[in-house]
Amino acid sequence: MTIGRVNPDQTLEAQGISGLGQVYYNLLEPAIIEEALRRDEGELGKGGAFLCETGEFTGRSPKDKFTVKTATTADTIWWENTNEMSEAHFDVLHADMLAHMKGRDYFVQDVFCGADPSHRLDVRLCTELAWHNLFIRHMFRRPDRAELDTFVPEFTVINCPSFKADPARHGCRSETVIAMNIDKKMILIANTQYAGENKKGIFGLMNYLLPEKGVMPMHCSANHVTGNPVDSAVFFGLSGTGKTTLSADSERTLIGDDEHGWSDRGTFNFEGGCYAKTISLSREAEPEIYATTEMFGTVIENMVYDQETKELDFEDDSLTANMRCAYPMHYIPNASESGLGGHPKNVVMLTCDAFGVLPPIARLTPAQAMYHMLSGFTSKVAGTERGVTEPEPTFSTCFGAPFMPRRPEVYGNLLREKIAAHGATCWLVNTGWTGGAYGTGSRMPIKATRTLLHAALDGSLNDGQFRKDPHFGFEVPVHVTGVEDRLLDPRATWEDKAAYDAQAQKLVEMFAENFTQYVAYIDEDVKAVAIG
Repeated sequence: MTIGRVNPDQTLEAQGISGLGQVYYNLLEPAIIEEALRRDEGELGKGGAFLCETGEFTGRSPKDKFTVKTATTADTIWWENTNEMSEAHFDVLHADMLAHMKGRDYFVQDVFCGADPSHRLDVRLCTELAWHNLFIRHMFRRPDRAELDTFVPEFTVINCPSFKADPARHGCRSETVIAMNIDKKMILIANTQYAGENKKGIFGLMNYLLPEKGVMPMHCSANHVTGNPVDSAVFFGLSGTGKTTLSADSERTLIGDDEHGWSDRGTFNFEGGCYAKTISLSREAEPEIYATTEMFGTVIENMVYDQETKELDFEDDSLTANMRCAYPMHYIPNASESGLGGHPKNVVMLTCDAFGVLPPIARLTPAQAMYHMLSGFTSKVAGTERGVTEPEPTFSTCFGAPFMPRRPEVYGNLLREKIAAHGATCWLVNTGWTGGAYGTGSRMPIKATRTLLHAALDGSLNDGQFRKDPHFGFEVPVHVTGVEDRLLDPRATWEDKAAYDAQAQKLVEMFAENFTQYVAYIDEDVKAVAIG
């Protein structure tokens, strides 16, 4: 039985998916929540938020992601960074999932990925869980109701948490699998209730498709000066480094918090919503994001709450440190309706340095920008991946290696070309530790980070005095109004200067060792940065 609005020529049956129970197409939020509550998938919270848990999987499972190797992808995928699945194994997995789905109810959302019509992808997501459908409706861009009558999906995602894969039969690693087949225009997700797999699966797909069109896909947030979309900025960074927090600025208009493209026309958001971490979220520090946790339909994932009052506990991470809320973009008062911005005037690379070595902000040359883009140094923050319980220093190229299916230099060269063509200023911002490494020092004060970013974005920081960092060669400001001078010099914040020197040398060596993999693919000026 079909319920809801759909192109009559593009039902699941028309796609060869038959024998299901009820299929709910493109339900609106109230109806989705009613179904989710009726199926005991969660509870209704304050303001009509939807409270749910994701069970065993409270973060992504990157080791269980696979790409199907075909004639199309054989020479275009970065296989050293990607798990390979054969076409035969995918076909068996697909057939077994469809057999498992028979008789079960499913929820479909037909959505757009990409605010720029020239580069958007029309995607159908078919989910076993009703609340996943609510999450998808928040996270992607919604067609007008009339557009659904003629909607034709270019790619389809099937998400079936109750299906367990068989590694021997399906060519995967465990009972959990996320498998992308570019040729068949399909992504299969099994045995995980973590909703983030839906959005990151599509993000990885966009990262594969867009470079062929000369568009730079970016794991970044973005905003622009209110009333002036031309004056925009992007913020690269892995989860937990501050992309969402730092782009939600009351003085600037939010384009998006996580995934964007940079085309010949400017910046555009892939998504239609935000997926914010809520651990230690406060009404005082981040009022716009905090307010969304009490708005109708916001998905509250893996948060402890009072069973009677439904009051959320933002400090209790007993379920996971990766507690999150998902909400539509218009829940942020200063969010862009169009999801479009100009060419970035400032490119900010956010790193969470658990070593306590890097300064809170540094100005980069174009060659240094490519070096740090390819390096992607940061720390995995607790909870964002299975098994990560405290910050782990890591190198994640393009600040998003798990989502980058092509070789890193493809993205690095695109970024460098965009920077050169449009004259962007590049900054490295450390939101990690100061005064010592993790366990000894303290987290960089967010007030100081915001002050430094404001000075960078409004151009005033460029007019100040800079010193050359002895370890990495980039420029570091020596004084910024509103920020303690001592904070700008990481060595000065350490009580044991010799310990800082040793830690800095260790980090330099880690950078050098990691970058050897790119030396054969880069220009001489970037090599000069690597050699020092």
